[in-house]
Amino acid sequence: MGRLSLRRVKFATITKAKKMGTEKVTNLRALELAAYWLSAIIESADDAIISKTLEGIITSWNGGAERIFGYTADEIIGKPVTVLIPPDHLDEEPKILARIRAGERIDHYETVRLAKDGSFIDISLTVSPIKNEQGTIIGASKIARDIRARKQAEEALREQTLENARLYEEAQRARTEAENAAVENERLYHKAQEASQLKEEFLATVSHELRNPLNAILGWSRMLRLGQVSEDGVTKALETIERNAAAQAQLIDDLLDVSMIITGKLRMDVRPADPNLFIEAAIDAVKPAAEARGVRLQKIMDTGAVSVPGDPIRLQQVVWNLLSNAIKFTSRGGSVQVRLARVNSHIEIAVSDTGEGIAAEFLPHVFDRFRQADQRTTRLHGGMGLGLAIVKNLVELHGGSVEAASPGIGEGATFTVQLPLLPVYEVDPEVGRVHPTARDLSSQAEHAERLDGTAVLVVDDELDTRELLRAGLERCGAQVVVAGSVAEAFGAIEVQIPDLLISDIGMPGEDGYDLIRKLRLLADEKGGKIPAIALTAYARVEDRLRALRAGYQMHVPKPVELAELVAVADSLVKRRA
Repeated sequence: MGRLSLRRVKFATITKAKKMGTEKVTNLRALELAAYWLSAIIESADDAIISKTLEGIITSWNGGAERIFGYTADEIIGKPVTVLIPPDHLDEEPKILARIRAGERIDHYETVRLAKDGSFIDISLTVSPIKNEQGTIIGASKIARDIRARKQAEEALREQTLENARLYEEAQRARTEAENAAVENERLYHKAQEASQLKEEFLATVSHELRNPLNAILGWSRMLRLGQVSEDGVTKALETIERNAAAQAQLIDDLLDVSMIITGKLRMDVRPADPNLFIEAAIDAVKPAAEARGVRLQKIMDTGAVSVPGDPIRLQQVVWNLLSNAIKFTSRGGSVQVRLARVNSHIEIAVSDTGEGIAAEFLPHVFDRFRQADQRTTRLHGGMGLGLAIVKNLVELHGGSVEAASPGIGEGATFTVQLPLLPVYEVDPEVGRVHPTARDLSSQAEHAERLDGTAVLVVDDELDTRELLRAGLERCGAQVVVAGSVAEAFGAIEVQIPDLLISDIGMPGEDGYDLIRKLRLLADEKGGKIPAIALTAYARVEDRLRALRAGYQMHVPKPVELAELVAVADSLVKRRA
């Protein structure tokens, strides 16, 4: 109650004792001592013990209140309790006074109050009504406990709990990521193992497929050279050699196509292409194989005048691959059907067969490179598993799509190619833009251009190649001189300057690049401007660019159809003229 209040209690007690007489002095002194001790207890309490009127005016203020709020008793007694309430909590006081007037007690009400220095204090309030001797409520006593330390501890505990939860979530996330990484590593390991196995199987298949025709070629060649073939069997031997050489060349072409597709270096001659024409060409190319196997070929063609943008040779290759594949897996007496139809803004080319079909588990992998359904050494069909992969890539390069479907083993299969239509255009049917190095699968030497009177110098270190080129070019009317080295070539040029040079690149000593560079340093009258063709087995795009930069006008990869070589030669000679 403060010292002033204590003196008042003591004075009142003595006065009352005098009025009552000396017999009551002892009891009054005991009462005075009790009042003193009560006042001392209130004064020394750690909590703020305050009394106020029903109008909210502070009437008493102990030492605990001074320690908590910073006001002394002289500074605060007689002032409204609202000086201790923050502005956003002023609505609390009327509610508290209303409950006190109703005789209610408020226990442990947690709120915020203001200290003298303006700081906020978290407190727990207990407010009780004060009654006079008649039982009338005349005020309120309140005990305010400073709970800042508890609040700070609770906040620290809350933050620690949140931090622990965050750390737990991070640990769970890290565990999940570690488990996912372990699963992914295992998947990559199995994928690497599978890729390694596929690589080994592919290399074994490539070796097998290349050696088989080579065995026939070498065997019949030795027999012919040793005279061990009868006169009647010579034709059969040559046909066998030619057939196996063509098969080997096709295998190499497939490998090169895959390599160029993977590296993004595949060149296409895109122009308006008539589907009827390239499909018919593909059918004509596979007819002999179908007839030999006893497989019936059927075609259902939409004859409407439509064109697609693309390379007709590559599109013919797509259809040829699908037909060859269908014929290979169809037994004697079966059938293969080609269907061409226009569907909205695209065409569909469907190749169906009544052959072996495709297992459901292999169907998603049918277009994968180097994948074959039968990898056994006892498999019935040859091939390297590249044909369908090439089909898919070529079709996608033309902006189309290809799908495979099969009811199952023994139920046949259908491959459907979709290609976008070309917008309306005008084209002269008599004129077509054809790249001079485009390989026509159906071209024959008998249809080649003529080189009558053209002097050609052939340079190649392989005698067989020189003689083959000499024979083929002379049959087309050319006057051919051959050389086996760069030195022999310059010796021939000094004797007679040719109209055209055809040279190999890979040669011992000085190669074809050395030859053309030296030639281009000569004066025009000595042959410095001779048109030159690089005829080489180095068939990559970078090889072609290197040959052109060195000084050759054209780059033609081996093996080459004679008709193609003569067409290129004729084009160069006419261009110079």
